Amino acid sequence: MKLFLLSFNLVILISCSSQQKVDLIVYNATVYTVDQAFSKAGAFVVNRGKIVAVGTSNELLAKYDAKEKLDAKGKYIFPGFIDAHAHFFSYGLGLQTADLVGSKSWEEVLSRLTSFAQKNTEGWLIGRGWDQNAWPGKEFPINQKLNELFPDRPVLLRRIDGHAAIANKKALELAGVKAGMKIAGGEIEVKNGELTGILVDNAVDLVNSKVPKPSTTQIKNALLTAQYNCFAVGLTTVDDCGLSVGQVLAIDGLQKSGDLKMRIYAMLSDDKENYDFLFTRGKIKTDRLNVRAFKLYADGALGSRGACLLQPYADRKGWTGFLLSSPEHFDSVAKVLAQRGFQLCTHAIGDSGNRLMLHIYAKYLKGHNDLRWRIEHAQVVNKNDFHLFGDNNVIPSVQPTHATSDMYWASERLGDRVKTAYAYKDLEKQNGWIPLGTDFPVEDISPIKTFYAAVVRKDAKGWPEKGFQVENALSREEAIRGMTIWAAKSNFEEGEKGIIEPGKFADFIILDKDLMNVEAKDILKTSVLMSFVNGERVYEKK
Repeated sequence: MKLFLLSFNLVILISCSSQQKVDLIVYNATVYTVDQAFSKAGAFVVNRGKIVAVGTSNELLAKYDAKEKLDAKGKYIFPGFIDAHAHFFSYGLGLQTADLVGSKSWEEVLSRLTSFAQKNTEGWLIGRGWDQNAWPGKEFPINQKLNELFPDRPVLLRRIDGHAAIANKKALELAGVKAGMKIAGGEIEVKNGELTGILVDNAVDLVNSKVPKPSTTQIKNALLTAQYNCFAVGLTTVDDCGLSVGQVLAIDGLQKSGDLKMRIYAMLSDDKENYDFLFTRGKIKTDRLNVRAFKLYADGALGSRGACLLQPYADRKGWTGFLLSSPEHFDSVAKVLAQRGFQLCTHAIGDSGNRLMLHIYAKYLKGHNDLRWRIEHAQVVNKNDFHLFGDNNVIPSVQPTHATSDMYWASERLGDRVKTAYAYKDLEKQNGWIPLGTDFPVEDISPIKTFYAAVVRKDAKGWPEKGFQVENALSREEAIRGMTIWAAKSNFEEGEKGIIEPGKFADFIILDKDLMNVEAKDILKTSVLMSFVNGERVYEKK
């Protein structure tokens, strides 16, 4: 009997000692690996921040000895979501300003701003999120009431898309803005010889440049708050579109100190200082920061009629919008970035803006290539121009919630052209893949809403009944790929993230519902239970 016990214990010891030591095993799960076959697994193993094995729960529990074992209780695991187009830095700062999102009238904007001003009694009053298209009459407001309420405090309130704003008289005076002034790529609205306070695109910068810069403490608080909110909705990488060198260095510092765990793909803004910095230093790549791209703005936004169209707006006679810089400038930037091997990402909304940039891209890309130049939004594309994406491997980087936010009024702006707007399936066909994002804070931060809008193309109330131009809906698998591996690919990062397989970063999320099978009406009820970056639990739903 003693000999038997000794032999049994020896077997156990040998078995335990033969197990590989690792940091984490996640088991009893439904794991969507998002590999080429879109295969599923029951468990995976993490060590030193990376996935080392994927398989069944039984085989991995037998093979590995983990410091932590996480029973997923059958819940649904996806690679961490990647937002391929957002404004992480400005979103964080915006959380410290007046929230005007969802306001139903100009009067509600004024009421919210007044409440904010009572709690924030000094300095400029800044807010963002109003949208006149959601108000009765759908007309831009005028600043008369702002002037009466705040005669001595400068006020600047940005529209939801960031491409228009309203400023009060005090702010306009500080910026030296006068009736009759002209600015390339922008509009200063005047009625009856008086400034209304409405500024569109480049005109917004006249006032915004006078707003005091945030302190180091404000920046840190802003980024950490933004990070928490992103982790809570399942985002583990964010493309921040249009940053300065100073902002990138602030992000890098907080990442290196361990405070900022969010992975950032940073696009530098179209500015000489930014070009000089990256051309001298070269591409920046760490595990959490990737800087190799520049962001241009071809035109404005459809909601503020700044998008550049080939033919006049259906609801503004003779008006076609405008470019934000000259074609010569866009061409010169494309030339030097092609020569140096950097990525070019261009905001283009209108069919004229898209056509111009696609032809400039074609001039330097010259057919099939792997520079992965992107058109951000690709919102209104002429039917004769879609092939230019595929011909030159240009990546359309789109935000599905734009379609479901704009569908109530887009046809008023575009007329019949709306049929080739928000055409995500037609765009996906060009290269066989398409990255998805939100454009937050322009849209809601949630990638679950991105998924719903891409697949169902309805609003939260289920309107329209048959969906908005559903011929351009994406499949569920395409939508998930667009928020994971395809988004990673658009950032040259498909070799390290966006998929659950050995060798990749252990960035993953646990959801309470199966996005691949849940009924469409219940998609928006999906919650993120946990988020992990580098195998570290960075969020858990309480």
